[in-house]
Amino acid sequence: MSDPPILTQIDAFTDQPFSGNPAAVLVLDEPADAAWMQAVAGEVNLSETAFLVPRPGPDPAWSLRWFTPTVEVDLCGHATLASAHHLFVDHAVAQPELRFDTRSGRLTARRLDDGWIELDFPADPSVPVDPPDGLLSALGVTAADVVAVARGRFDLLVEVTRPEVVRAVDPDHRVLRTLPVRGISVTAPGDGGYDVVSRFFGPGSGVDEDPVTGSAHCTLGAYWGPKLGRTELLCRQASSRGGVVRVRMIEDGSPPWRHRVALAGQAVHALRRT
Repeated sequence: MSDPPILTQIDAFTDQPFSGNPAAVLVLDEPADAAWMQAVAGEVNLSETAFLVPRPGPDPAWSLRWFTPTVEVDLCGHATLASAHHLFVDHAVAQPELRFDTRSGRLTARRLDDGWIELDFPADPSVPVDPPDGLLSALGVTAADVVAVARGRFDLLVEVTRPEVVRAVDPDHRVLRTLPVRGISVTAPGDGGYDVVSRFFGPGSGVDEDPVTGSAHCTLGAYWGPKLGRTELLCRQASSRGGVVRVRMIEDGSPPWRHRVALAGQAVHALRRT
């Protein structure tokens, strides 16, 4: 590429700059080499960098790929939210719904009347598992703290007894990095007006703690929805930056948490680099 593309940094799942989860977004004229995109993501060194390429035609969409500093990932919520915000605001996209073609299939993002953006993502129901050796000690929690351990397509989920346990987790990332999963959600029933509280650790993907993880809520929603008897959840990710995700189960004639989940959030611009 002769001229460096413009990189926009957007904070997702927040309405305040320098909180939520930062993502870099680059809009390209044509597909780029994966090694180049990985090098850019490593240079930017945020949890995710999103690359968009327009796909015009009778069914217009955007090609969307996500990279951490070390790997390409199959699904990312906050960088998709950041991408949608960038297209709606900076590219003045007029249609209310955007379509993205990704490694997880067709995803959509639509503007809501209250200004939030809602993503239509695949739900990721989990199944109970025994905790892998070393998991609980690496998280710094005791067996008495743990209600259940489950595994979805990408991640482990550890339900603990209280929000205070979630906030107090101080993991040994070296040990977590050895587990054969993308990451680990630690979660509990919420407090302070939230239904669910969580934190997400992804050292296996090059991200020790992700500030707000949209894709993890595909599993969290599928887990907590039936457990709480709710189809809508207000979730708080209790990282140091913090963020809020609204989760809505999408009904299609079957148990809704088994198929699709809507993740809604806000986003704001933080930086622009050339």
